[in-house]
Amino acid sequence: LDPTRLAPRSRALGAATIVLAIGFNLPYAGLAASFDYPQVLRRPAHDPLAMFLAAGPQLILLWYGFFACALALTLLAPGLAVTPARLAARPALALGAALTGALAGLAQAIGLSRWVFAVPDLARDGSPAAARAFQLLNAWGGVAIGEHVGQLLTAAFVLQVALMQRTEAGSRLTAVTGLCTAGLLALGAGEGVALALGRDGATLALVTVAGFMGLTLWLIATGVGLLRAGPART
Repeated sequence: LDPTRLAPRSRALGAATIVLAIGFNLPYAGLAASFDYPQVLRRPAHDPLAMFLAAGPQLILLWYGFFACALALTLLAPGLAVTPARLAARPALALGAALTGALAGLAQAIGLSRWVFAVPDLARDGSPAAARAFQLLNAWGGVAIGEHVGQLLTAAFVLQVALMQRTEAGSRLTAVTGLCTAGLLALGAGEGVALALGRDGATLALVTVAGFMGLTLWLIATGVGLLRAGPART
């Protein structure tokens, strides 16, 4: 493969990675400011439904933005994981990272999609039955699929890419950031299990926040590395 042909691909991938790192924080910040996210997820079901209905269509668009960022990870992860050099040197890690990264984005997108396609009808209904349906939907689609499975898969993706970065010139600090991020995300995913056991998951929720802050830094560092490395990474 001609390195000069792969250089534009590397730069485009690096730019897309940085855009995603910044992009998924924008709807998150909007939701935190207008919907008390993520604390609202642990309130009695009628509270978030009432807040959702009062917020109007702009809240649905914020959730759609968050959902779209998760789908973007599904598309971006294979590109971040697989290069000709990695396929030759560590094919299992490269292909494993591509698969887990794509599945991580898909799992999180499935969890987030409930806010766009299911919760609006439940909020407009406003009945006790709708509140109960929301509670179950949040526990299954949100905590189980989006947060627990999605977060564990994200941790696995970051871990595998970081292990490959550890042996690549100029990527060792990025690798350390990734390894720490993977550990925080995996630990924070235990919040759902704690809630299922009737325990307080507040500490693990903070660990998750730290993990996603680490993910932002890792994605930016990875993107910058791609912009700088160009052909060398191939």
